[in-house]
Amino acid sequence: MSISSISGTSTAELLKQKGKPEESGGTDFAQHLKSALNEENDRQVTAEQAVGDIATGQVKDLHQAALAIGKAETSMKLMLEIRNKALSAYKEIGRTQL
Repeated sequence: MSISSISGTSTAELLKQKGKPEESGGTDFAQHLKSALNEENDRQVTAEQAVGDIATGQVKDLHQAALAIGKAETSMKLMLEIRNKALSAYKEIGRTQL
């Protein structure tokens, strides 16, 4: 029984396969961020409509209105925490000495 050698893949070859980060990853991240912000905006609009319906007595289903408000509140808290972590990481990178 003979053992054949395994050829390794270098980092340079992997980078050539993936392409440049600016070309492939930059717009994808921006699109994901824009999509997430649009979804958050939709949740906030739905919650505002639910609150308005409750205030005017036009609510059809109180449970659905409460769920919409809860989802909007939770997603807003999550978005703010993500923003805080991103700002913290940005500041940490700024403090890094080269």
